[in-house]
Amino acid sequence: MRNKDRVKSGAVIFPQSSIQHPHSLLISDLHLSPDHTHSTAAFFHFIENEARHAEALYILGDLFEYWAGDDDLHDPFHQRVINALSSLNDTRIYLMHGNRDLLMGDTLAAACCATLLADPFLIDLYGTPTLLSHGDLLCTDDVEYQHFRTQVHSSEFQNAFLAKPLAARKAYIEALRLHSAAEKQIKSSAIMDVNDMAVTCLLREHGYPRLIHGHTHRPGRHLHPVDEHLCERLVLGDWDRCANALRCDEQGCRMLEFKSAGQTGAS
Repeated sequence: MRNKDRVKSGAVIFPQSSIQHPHSLLISDLHLSPDHTHSTAAFFHFIENEARHAEALYILGDLFEYWAGDDDLHDPFHQRVINALSSLNDTRIYLMHGNRDLLMGDTLAAACCATLLADPFLIDLYGTPTLLSHGDLLCTDDVEYQHFRTQVHSSEFQNAFLAKPLAARKAYIEALRLHSAAEKQIKSSAIMDVNDMAVTCLLREHGYPRLIHGHTHRPGRHLHPVDEHLCERLVLGDWDRCANALRCDEQGCRMLEFKSAGQTGAS
């Protein structure tokens, strides 16, 4: 039986699995919406095929293009996504908030048969200490965004926002998305990437683990010398152009790209 409780801190240690080749899949930045037909089709194919063979699926933020609150649970599109996730009877599901779906709550998690994770969250991933994060907390060079992030993460802001009618919340978020898209056009690429010192401090704080995150839409593998340790940082890709996932097992992690229905590639 999957744990549906909200997890605030601590570590997840995998029990023995009956799956022949135990592995977990990690994804982020799908930005699912009725308008994003390519990524949406890729998501449902991924759930029906690759995800069913994993013992755990970690979604590290921005599953949805935006989430205005759990009272939008019964939207037909949202129901399709929820039904797909809850159909993974033999795969444990873990959800982490992104900057787009910060308002995902316990009601949504329960409907998906998922566990909400705090950000960052330290786990034991097949014997390797691994820190999971959406990744936006590391983009400290974008001072304006970090100020906004602090505001919207406060319980006071969230409670006040969720007290507004759903239609008003959606209108506000739509306007915010348009503003964000315009800001990205004038901000430098470097400002929107992670800050090396922020990465170093986070790795040091959590005991020099491996770090896996999304948000930047810059998939890749990086090595960070921190004190006397060499820490691996793996960045998940977005699904705007190509569906992808990080596959982790006892041998390590590798990126998978889903080029079309039924076809995968490793990089």
